[in-house]
This record gives sequence, structure tokens and C-alpha cells, in this order.
Amino acid sequence: MTRRLDGYGLWRVAGLEMRRIDLGVALVLLGVAAALIVGSLTVGTTPVALGDLMPSSGLDDAQHYAVLSLRLPRALTGFLAGAAIAASGAMLQSLTRNPIADPGLLGLAQGSLLAILLALIFLPSLPQGWLPLIGCAGGLGVALFLARLTAQSRSGDALALLLLGLAVETTLSAVTSVVILYAPTDLSFAISVWLAGSLYQAGWGALGAMLPWLALSLPLLFVAGPMLRLLELGEEHAHALGLGLRGARLTVLLATVLLTSAAVTVTGPLVFLGIMAPHIAGFLLPSSGRARLLLSGLVGGIFVVAADCLSRGLGTDIGLPIGLCLTLLGVPVFIVTLRLRMLRRTL
Repeated sequence: MTRRLDGYGLWRVAGLEMRRIDLGVALVLLGVAAALIVGSLTVGTTPVALGDLMPSSGLDDAQHYAVLSLRLPRALTGFLAGAAIAASGAMLQSLTRNPIADPGLLGLAQGSLLAILLALIFLPSLPQGWLPLIGCAGGLGVALFLARLTAQSRSGDALALLLLGLAVETTLSAVTSVVILYAPTDLSFAISVWLAGSLYQAGWGALGAMLPWLALSLPLLFVAGPMLRLLELGEEHAHALGLGLRGARLTVLLATVLLTSAAVTVTGPLVFLGIMAPHIAGFLLPSSGRARLLLSGLVGGIFVVAADCLSRGLGTDIGLPIGLCLTLLGVPVFIVTLRLRMLRRTL
């Protein structure tokens, strides 16, 4: 049900209050994402043209396998993983009021990665469906640790949360490096590829393992949206407006853990995406709350699908890691975005 809220320039859509321009930009980004996903079905060693995707044309057996068994689940998995990491970055930036906060900087992604890494080493026959749960447990342990350390005062904890998260991330990264160093050679190489960011193992099984955790995070995202809008005003103002800071902090961290653990299980950490995507979304349209989460997620998903297309379209036998392609593609756009934002402010 859609209803206009006169006087506020907002539209209420299924309980969401968003500006019409937010919805318009979101629809444009969704169209871009759909076009990229369709285009990604034609990229790879098996030649497939756009015309071959039409129902009237039909695909031969090789094309059918490449499109429906490999490329489509890979594109959908990359889009959802990118959206999850980008939305996590947007939430943490609002929570800490720091523009460079992301799941990696606070140690949440590293907690999930280390837990999954230990599971791969000591439980090699563990079904893939259990890995998101293990990653969630590792990230949740870090989140609860940070929440406990910053739970003594009602305000002023944003900087402390960021610094403590940085300390935890550094420690866990060192432990991860030691574990990789002493792991078996084959497993160590596979883990190194995964840590660089990869969609090689993406398929319908990986997508199915990720979807329940993304679904669990949706209610938390719905609740966290208004909280983030208040937290962006500062913790003292948010508390004065009646927001329970401890509950808000824990809600945001839990939502971030669910999103991050679901994504990194399949793709690896995808470094810098959680910082980059919210800033690019903010350049396209400054927004807050649920609108910012939606736009950031769409931008993040678009960049991952585009980076995957770049990786597979290079024509090499060994494709570049998706994390490297994401950096090569996203960082120039990010630099141009920041430069245009600076010029906009001087005008």
C-alpha cells in the first residue's frame, strides 16, 4: 500500500517513510542492477549473445549450463553480498559518525572470517550451509565484546567503539595470518584466494545458504533505520530524543553481523566496499535512515556485479580476484565522486 504524506514530501510504502526522490533514485539503481545482471549472463568463455537469452531463441546445452547453472547464481550472489556489505558499512558509519567505518574496521568481518577459517581447517567435511552460522557466531562474539566494553556510559562511546574495533581487528588479523601460515599448503592457497575476494564458488547452493541470514537481518534493518537517523545527530541528541543508546547500538551491531557473515562466507571480505558504496550513494542523493541503507545496498550490489563482469571479461585463463577488480573499478569512481563533492561545496 502506498500513501502520500502531505506536507512532508514523503511516501509511505509498506510502512517505510521515504521521499519520492529516494524511491526514484532507488528504482533507477535497481534498473541499472538488473541490466548489469542480464549483461553478466553474456560474459565468459562460453559465447552467449543477448539475443540468445530471448525465449524465442533458446540456448544449447553448453549455453544453458553456463547461464543458468553458473552465471545467473553468481551474479545474484554477488549483488546480494555487495548489498549486504554496503548496507553494513552505512549502518556503522551512522553509528560511529565516522565516514571510514565499515565491518572490517570494527573487526566484525575479521571475527567472521577467522571463525570460518578455523572451521575449514578443523572441520573440512562440514556442509557449506553451516558456514554462515559459524561466521555469524564469530562476528557476534566481536559485536558483543564491543557492546560490553562500551555499555557503561549512555553517550560519547562512538569514538571508543571505533578505536576498540580497530584494536580487535588488528589482533584478529594477526591471528588469521598465523593460522594461514601454518595451514596445509593447498588449504592455505585456497583461503588466500578467498580472502582476496572471490565468486568462484558462488552457485545456487551458496545463494541458498546466504538467503536465510539475509532474511533474518531484514527486520533488524527495518527497526534500525529510524535509530540511525537519530544517531547521525549525535548520541547526546539521540538520547535526548528518547533513543535507548545501548539497545540501538546492539541492534545495529547484530544487523551488521548477520549481513557481514552471510556475505563474507561466499565472497570473502571485499575490502573497502563498505566504505566506498555509502559515500557514492550519498553523492548521488544525500539521504538518511532506511533510504540511505537502501541506496547504499543497491550501489554496493551494482559494483560487485560490475567487478565480476570485469574479472570474467578479461579473457584470461585465470581471472582476477573479485576484490582486486572491485578496487580497480571502484576506487577511481570513488576518487572522482569525492572530487566532485568538494567542487560542489565550493560553488
